[in-house]
Amino acid sequence: MKIHPSRAWRPTAELAARVAAPPYDVLDSDEARAMAAGNPVSFLHVGKAEIDLPREVDVHSAAVYAKAVENLARLRREGVLVQEPQPVFYLYRLIRAGQAQTGLVATCHVGEYERDLIRKHEKTLKAKEDDRMRHIVNLNSQTGPVFLAYRPQATLDALAAQVQATAPLFDFTSADGVRNTLWRIADVAPWTAAFAAVPLGYIADGHHRAAAAVRVAQERRAANPQHTGDEEYNWFLAVLFPSDQLRILPYNRCVQDLNGLTPAQFLERVRQASFTLTDNAAPVPAAPRQVSLYLDGRWHGLNWPADPRADAVGCLDVSVLQDRLLGPILGIDDPRKSPRIDFVGGIRGPDELVKRVAGGRAAVAFSMYPTTMDQLLAIADAGQIMPPKSTWFEPKLKDGLFLHDLD
Repeated sequence: MKIHPSRAWRPTAELAARVAAPPYDVLDSDEARAMAAGNPVSFLHVGKAEIDLPREVDVHSAAVYAKAVENLARLRREGVLVQEPQPVFYLYRLIRAGQAQTGLVATCHVGEYERDLIRKHEKTLKAKEDDRMRHIVNLNSQTGPVFLAYRPQATLDALAAQVQATAPLFDFTSADGVRNTLWRIADVAPWTAAFAAVPLGYIADGHHRAAAAVRVAQERRAANPQHTGDEEYNWFLAVLFPSDQLRILPYNRCVQDLNGLTPAQFLERVRQASFTLTDNAAPVPAAPRQVSLYLDGRWHGLNWPADPRADAVGCLDVSVLQDRLLGPILGIDDPRKSPRIDFVGGIRGPDELVKRVAGGRAAVAFSMYPTTMDQLLAIADAGQIMPPKSTWFEPKLKDGLFLHDLD
């Protein structure tokens, strides 16, 4: 893999904890307003700039992107964000609930994305790509990293251990309980050489950010008669983690109604769909090929035998649930578009599913066993696409801790 250091922008050590913000796409506007209240240096003022405008303003209006530009300029002008005097890498460690993941903050070349050396496992939506593209173009900066994985390398593990033995730039615990530590790496050559031996990268999270960055680079390439491929716009901001350190949580499902069936009729249809159905199941499945179903105040267990004919996508629990139950029984033919299904990240736990059913927001909920990293890598290597909402990575990378300008 080709990686590149940059003269990144980052918060001062004193303000890093106040600047750091969740990714733009895990909060709605009201949640972002509440989180940023009383904190003018929160990066939500850049990533979710609509919070500083009247509520009736369309979140995709030109005014929102203009406000983001204004707010980013203010953070730089006031010294909240400072720029490195020379190109550097960073090492970024996140610790949540005793589990640590440590990745290199670098920029990756768009050509590797285009040649499928950086592999994908999700489809993107043009509207979401357009939003991120407009954000990058208006700010002339990538303000949130793409979350990449690579198969573990002993050389890189050793380099990371050496860096972690030194003093960090900053080290703080964010409001979500995640400890965030960042080290500066001025000696970039060993890392560049070590990553040259890594054959492939994989997008774990941030498909829309990556696709938008590539589109921006393609537009600037086409508009530049002197294009060489080395311009800063050819590189996109990423954090690269060894895959054995990453943890995927389940992505659970809630459906608003039973598609005209009574609970008894629904359960009978489930039995007829080649599922084994049990009563009084645990709220969290203990193994693959198990789903816990919450209906009428009770947990039921679904399980099924492995299908030796299924490919890497077909054998996913989320695929089996969609193909055998959500589609044919509940009428959720396209989960990307259906307004009758909601997806709930596993970080919220099964209690959130119970709450939604008990409160009437859903008629039935499904607690999933998580997709594994091995499954994700196999699907990406096969050039296949996962069903929507197959993975929930935790902890999430914070926005605002490092930015990459495009010139």
